[in-house]
Amino acid sequence: MKKIIFGSLALVMLAATLQSSTKKDEVMTKENGKYVVNTTTLGKSVVGYISPTPVKIYIDKNKVEKVEFLKNEETPKYFARVKKALETKWNGLKVKEAASQKVDGVTGATLSSEAVIKNVHLGLEYYQKNKK
Repeated sequence: MKKIIFGSLALVMLAATLQSSTKKDEVMTKENGKYVVNTTTLGKSVVGYISPTPVKIYIDKNKVEKVEFLKNEETPKYFARVKKALETKWNGLKVKEAASQKVDGVTGATLSSEAVIKNVHLGLEYYQKNKK
């Protein structure tokens, strides 16, 4: 009886270990053959003027396809300026180039634009370290 209980306990512990080691990545997923890096959790401490400014970065064949701005609490009028100025800054660049590219903030929306730039850089660094 003791062997059965011990054996069952060992199997449960092994299953728990395997499950935790294969935990789903909440930051980077693969959709239609493209990597998508979501900075919602990765950059949760990167705050613009009012709130975090998460983005999704779509990467295809090691090139940035597009950057999508996610929901935030920034002032819409100013954040619209950030989106207009930054949404295509990284498009078409190889990830390594995009990650090291110096991008200027948007005058009048400096904190929001700097937070977006930081999120993009965090996402690209994450991709480089974790792509499979």
